[in-house]
Amino acid sequence: MIKLINILNEAKQVVTTDAFEEFAEIRHGGAEKIAKTAKEKGGFSMLTYSHFIVKLPYYNKANKGKFDIEEAKEEFQKTYKKISLSMTQTEFQREVGRLEVLGELIIKANV
Repeated sequence: MIKLINILNEAKQVVTTDAFEEFAEIRHGGAEKIAKTAKEKGGFSMLTYSHFIVKLPYYNKANKGKFDIEEAKEEFQKTYKKISLSMTQTEFQREVGRLEVLGELIIKANV
């Protein structure tokens, strides 16, 4: 019975890991497309570009199975404390994008 439970737990971990990596891959594709389109439009769309381009390395890392949850939690807190109304629009969009991607990956990893 214990062996069966161990096998089931191991299978659950594989499915969870695969689902997390697939989630990151799909989100990466969407963020990449939005960033590319925003950059092509230029002007005020560059704020959108700044918001989405910062997400790509995080999704890429998660997709490759190299996302460290504890490191991400620390960076989330650091980024959260860094956001302020004294930032430029570009800085604000970049840091909110970073906060958003870290939060969604941490939440998804804990599901």
